[in-house]
Amino acid sequence: MSEPVSSDEYGALLDALLNPGCYPHPVGHLERIETHISDVFLTGRYAYKLKKPVDLGFLDYSTLEKRRRFCHEELRLNRRLASELYLGVVSITGEPAHPHVGGQGSAIEYAVQMLQFDQSGMLERVIGRRELSSAQVDEIGEMIAAFHSALPPSSPDTEYGRPQAIMRPAVENFEQLLRLVARDDEECAALRRLQQWTLAQHARLEQLFEGRWRDGFVRECHGDLHLGNMVLIDRRIRIFDCIEFNAQLRWIDVMSEVAFLTMDLIRHERPDFAYRFLDRYLQITGDYRGVQLLRYYIIYRALVRAKVAAIRATQPGVDPQTRRSLREKCRAHVMHARDETEAARPRLVILHGLSGSGKTVVSQALLESVGAIRIRSDVERKRLHGMSPAARSESHVGAGIYTAQAGSATYNRLTELADLALDAGYPVLVDAAFLKRAQREQLCDLAHAKRVPFAILHTQASEATLRRRISQRAAAGIDASEASGSVLDWQLANQEPLTEAERAVSFSCDTEREDPDAAVKQARQLFQQLITPSPDRSGGEGLAQHGSCSTKSRT
Repeated sequence: MSEPVSSDEYGALLDALLNPGCYPHPVGHLERIETHISDVFLTGRYAYKLKKPVDLGFLDYSTLEKRRRFCHEELRLNRRLASELYLGVVSITGEPAHPHVGGQGSAIEYAVQMLQFDQSGMLERVIGRRELSSAQVDEIGEMIAAFHSALPPSSPDTEYGRPQAIMRPAVENFEQLLRLVARDDEECAALRRLQQWTLAQHARLEQLFEGRWRDGFVRECHGDLHLGNMVLIDRRIRIFDCIEFNAQLRWIDVMSEVAFLTMDLIRHERPDFAYRFLDRYLQITGDYRGVQLLRYYIIYRALVRAKVAAIRATQPGVDPQTRRSLREKCRAHVMHARDETEAARPRLVILHGLSGSGKTVVSQALLESVGAIRIRSDVERKRLHGMSPAARSESHVGAGIYTAQAGSATYNRLTELADLALDAGYPVLVDAAFLKRAQREQLCDLAHAKRVPFAILHTQASEATLRRRISQRAAAGIDASEASGSVLDWQLANQEPLTEAERAVSFSCDTEREDPDAAVKQARQLFQQLITPSPDRSGGEGLAQHGSCSTKSRT
């Protein structure tokens, strides 16, 4: 009877599995890929993933029974998002030097059998080649939003996702990292500052953590949502490799998962994609309260990636060049986390203009350029009525979801969400027509109360262009807006012009030209104006100060 593989014999087993004769099917190119916790054998059609016999504290694969159990957990969890990739759990029998994958008899080891895919389709490689598209980023946002929405909340009798459960892995990160990078004084100093920041922020956010747990935002998520665990196959994105080894690390607040991918996109030098993904997720889920936790979780996730790189760098068998690369990756993540603690720069900008004037196009370019949170009236109005962003209400002007009462509720909702995002320390863009002075004053007064800079970004185009765009958008039926020609007629007849005080903090963006690249460039230039004091605007204040443009605030 064969015995389980010991830690000492594991290396011999890995060497033996590079023999094509070990497998019950024809083998093409045979290759081994190693991570800090797994060894994966690529055979051509299939991949076999073994779990290293290690105990890292947050992960315990130290016995054969644990490895068998976690193989089955990996299968269960990953079939939620990539069922076609995860084929089964197979026994490895025989002896360490002469193993048989899927053989008969007592198992000496277990492996997860997967359908092999082309490694060049991994999204961390796709983005490195600058081939990841905006449409694919939107697809990821939609996938994650749908995945999270379908998950049941954690049971009330568990501690998953409660304040102390959130604190434990965060503290563990610092304990392990400080040991792993002990010879780097700058890194250690940054980690100690981050540790103090994390403790202070955790105390500040404790009631919010508890409320999120109580309100059902803690769910059995993927747990390791970064580009290295996503792949493009036949032009479709699959998400794989959930965390199976530690329930505490996957039963988490959904915003912790969103923060992970947001952080990873930023680290891959695509902050525009990071905030595009975030915007798409928030529009679908409406989870703007979760934005208050975003920076905390971005820092936590950066340190998780730092720890993974540091652990791998200390393991045997890593060549010197790879070891240096891993140490640099660890350091880069630590420094990114450090910089993120100083990144808060809240300011409030409202988009103002008639339907079809390009508010959404401009705000999309702007949010990607500056890392802002966008809130859209077209989306939130429907959410208040239990509708999805893409749903059509078929309401006419002054009726259905477009009554005066519904409009008032919508602008109250926009103000509430802007308040939350400003408290989280992010620039906020509110995308609405804001044709009434009272609507604009409502947001201006919020900025004044929060003591944050405020501006109005006015988008404009000719009436003929507005009507053409509205007609084209209605025919496409893919935008949240339901504006029609009759809506535009009403707006033209009922809009209230900007006051002198409002014009002092407003900027115009002419969108007449049908040139998305020009819109992006203009939006970026405008934002630089919005954050730079100007002596010829509002007495030298401009958006760089928190003066009010509200008439009632000045009396």
